[in-house]
Amino acid sequence: MTVTIISSPSKEVRIGFDEPFVIIGERINPTGRKILAEEMKNGDYSRVQADALAQVEAGAQMLDVNAGIPLADEPRILAEVIQLVQSITNVPLCIDSSIIAALEAGLSVYQGRALVNSVTGEDESLERVLPLVAKYGASVVAISNDETGISQDINVRYNVAKKIVERAADHGISRDRVVVDPLVMPIGAINDSGRQVMALVRRLREELKVNTTCGASNVSFGLPNRNGINSAFLTMAIGAGMTSAITNPLHPEVMMAVLGADVMMGHDPNCASWIRKYREPAPEGEGGARENRRRRRA
Repeated sequence: MTVTIISSPSKEVRIGFDEPFVIIGERINPTGRKILAEEMKNGDYSRVQADALAQVEAGAQMLDVNAGIPLADEPRILAEVIQLVQSITNVPLCIDSSIIAALEAGLSVYQGRALVNSVTGEDESLERVLPLVAKYGASVVAISNDETGISQDINVRYNVAKKIVERAADHGISRDRVVVDPLVMPIGAINDSGRQVMALVRRLREELKVNTTCGASNVSFGLPNRNGINSAFLTMAIGAGMTSAITNPLHPEVMMAVLGADVMMGHDPNCASWIRKYREPAPEGEGGARENRRRRRA
């Protein structure tokens, strides 16, 4: 069994085939969020703080942290945000950037074992990111595309993932520290993209024996009722063997789908997590009334 361990100073998260599915909260990301981007650029992290706390409260076991803001000092901002989030939550982080200087700045202040998002199969990416991952003892998200782009042939995507795993091993990074993103394409544009991902996830698990993740909301881009599509996708992906996803835990439908899939996969012993989340509280005073009846009978 392959288990990827990501940690903060006080909490360890296990991503694995026989572990509960791991939700990586996606909200700390200024892409497409103009107000958040402007605030972060100006050193105002109040919305970051609120998003971090809300996602953990909703059930995210990890948080993705991204500071990709045009014309901003991304290394400084990313490092500051990581330090802030680690000071107010205990969950491990996924450090998300395409800028090497930003990744290094984030890793240099991170406490614990981080997940780096990400490396691709492009030789330049491999040569720049993998030494950094090795230096800081991190794990890494491996995105299954290369210089040729994103192939619609899952055999090509599998081979790219295999290449990344092999190149990671050359740097002393074992396969349990590589989490493959099979690339989820919008199903409204590519109607068989769901089936592609399911088939690829199964193969990555059975043949390459690696854990997997994805940007789950990509699947519903351009469609109405996106949370319904995202929830259906996550349930099926978990059944196919996917072990984590970067998504929004603030949507109840998404969390219900994930927790329900954990129950069905046998990853929630005695349905304890499901019951704890969804059991209706007893009506106020009901417990006291029963207790009073017992006393009268005695």
